[in-house]
Amino acid sequence: MNPSHLFDFAGIGIGPFNLGLSALSAPIEDLNGIFFDQRASFDWHSGMMLQGTHLQVPFMADLVTMVDPTSPYSFLNYSKQQGRLYNFYIREDFYLLRQEYNMYCQWVIQQLDNLRFGHRVHRVEFLEDLGIYRLTVEDLAKNEVHEYYARKLVLGTGNTPFMPNSCKHLPEACHTANYLHKKEEILSKENITIVGGGQSSAEIFSDLLNEQDRYGFGLKWITRSPRFFPLEYSKLTLEMTSPEYVDYFHALPAGKRDQLNAKQKNLYKGINFDLINDIHEQLYQKSLNGPMDVEIRTCSEMKSVAKNDDGLEVEFLHLETEQAYQVNTQQLILATGYETRIPAFLSPIRDRIQWDDKNRFDVARNYSIDTAGDSIFVQNAELHTHGFVTPDLGMSAYRNGYIINQLAGKEIYPLETRIAYQSFGAGVNPKGEQEETEAIQGAFSLN
Repeated sequence: MNPSHLFDFAGIGIGPFNLGLSALSAPIEDLNGIFFDQRASFDWHSGMMLQGTHLQVPFMADLVTMVDPTSPYSFLNYSKQQGRLYNFYIREDFYLLRQEYNMYCQWVIQQLDNLRFGHRVHRVEFLEDLGIYRLTVEDLAKNEVHEYYARKLVLGTGNTPFMPNSCKHLPEACHTANYLHKKEEILSKENITIVGGGQSSAEIFSDLLNEQDRYGFGLKWITRSPRFFPLEYSKLTLEMTSPEYVDYFHALPAGKRDQLNAKQKNLYKGINFDLINDIHEQLYQKSLNGPMDVEIRTCSEMKSVAKNDDGLEVEFLHLETEQAYQVNTQQLILATGYETRIPAFLSPIRDRIQWDDKNRFDVARNYSIDTAGDSIFVQNAELHTHGFVTPDLGMSAYRNGYIINQLAGKEIYPLETRIAYQSFGAGVNPKGEQEETEAIQGAFSLN
């Protein structure tokens, strides 16, 4: 074993979450980590980098600030280093442009020396005699394979775009994640249909409305939802993005958690309120010039997709009237979300991982998935155990601080444990009272 290839932990996948982990762990002298990603470079949601689009969380939800506001890797320091701090101050807008956030992350990457892009992890094994993990990693640029060793793992491999089986091999269908990569081809079609009712579908619908007069295509927007839900952003609802709500949610039975996730999609998958209004204004202005070749439908579930002479025939079922109808389209854009896939490289250590009855990671409150609860941690793979805050950029620094404390075996970053004025369960006292339940007291144990 090469001693220079032994690390306290290895992060697999370098999205914003593991990038934040790298930034927050960088100043810790006795915590040595390395990160791998098979992509050649970092480019966050490049297929949805529409001009003018912004994050749905304030700028303080950067990689580090909510755990360490003094960190040199904060967005404010980035702005200062770019000579743009006063520009940002005068703008008086808490919400970063999506392009701006991507540029910030790329800047942070340049400051860190433990990130290895273009490195694919093929296999992870556990060496019982040494009590460490062995990673077989391919350097894609050099076509070389090396072995690395780590005492602990942090999985941040992210989610992949979900495509229905009927659409996976159709050139006329694409996921919203690839929209900008295929936009030129999309604009050449005579009619376009968007399926889905979340933020991505709304952004693309708005973008195509702006292009319609120039290119002359017909445009449809169809969603299974009963209406176009705005993202709920009231203050008491925002208190649910809190450590104590995660405690509450995690303690619920698995079946109840799944039920809640199904009901809470508008808390993290809704459309920005302003964007909904902007779309209505776009439609209003277009309608002044006469009938529009635009159609918007709700309560419609896509049931099947088949090729025909003109493109695609898509069958929908209206969920309230229970009537089926068909739509012919030359281009189908699917806002069908993302799915978590179990990485193949975990196969050799599958028996060291906790699984639930649906073959999902059974994630402990401390974000671990190994049977001992102290050596394999996950990022953004715990929606079913920790709730809708899982993909929230605003809670990512908190999760990373929690994981770092676990990796170090001691408190490196003090973490807020109670921030909400409300209580979420029958036995939890309101903020400010002395007594706390045993569940809350034990939730932040390092064991």
